[in-house]
Amino acid sequence: MKKVSVIVPVYNSSKYLEECINSVIKQSYKNLEIIIVNDKSTDNSLSIINSFNDKRIKVINLKENSGVSIARNKGVEVSTGDLICFLDSDDYWNLKKIERQVKFIKNKAFIYSDYEFLKGTKRHRVKVPKTITYKEAIKNTTIFTSTVMFNMEYLTKEDIYMPNVKLGQDSSTWWKVLKKAGIAYGENDVLSIYRVGERSLSSNKIRSAIGTWKILKMEDLNVLYRIYCFICYIKNAVKRRI
Repeated sequence: MKKVSVIVPVYNSSKYLEECINSVIKQSYKNLEIIIVNDKSTDNSLSIINSFNDKRIKVINLKENSGVSIARNKGVEVSTGDLICFLDSDDYWNLKKIERQVKFIKNKAFIYSDYEFLKGTKRHRVKVPKTITYKEAIKNTTIFTSTVMFNMEYLTKEDIYMPNVKLGQDSSTWWKVLKKAGIAYGENDVLSIYRVGERSLSSNKIRSAIGTWKILKMEDLNVLYRIYCFICYIKNAVKRRI
């Protein structure tokens, strides 16, 4: 049975953290290591983490607040799983998320799935493409971090380390992986729930757009093509919320 490493970066996430962690502990697939990286939280997040009594949980306490990229990378660094997933601390999973993806990822390097935006009591499903390439992904940031799974049979930890930028570090990483893997595969089942409006950074559409432009500038693209990709990104971002 494949071992799955689940990496949960945490910073002042006490409001939804218990629900997030429970959605991992209660997964139908049991061969997990749950790596919770506390990014120097100043609320009671650490107390909530320590309240769980599950031998699969490993807690890493960073000495200073370092940002989500470094927190995720630290989790990747210490991970020992055959497969690696990320779960943001204000999101949660369908309880069969891991089971479904372990079956789906066979002979694939990189997979993702449909998800739901959750704002208050309102839900909106996002259907993802069944496949995506690098050239498609730089025009459409549809892959949501808490839906991905990486197969470490085909990838190295260096492949999935995220750049230390405030926004867009996840999309930039997917692009890097796609350059190596060639293609990623989407599953049209809602396996993750994305809370809208709880993030101080990514819920801000203007800052998200600026972040996307900055990571596009990190790619080896000519200016006109970069502008074209950015316009496509804006159109696709609007479609996801309709």
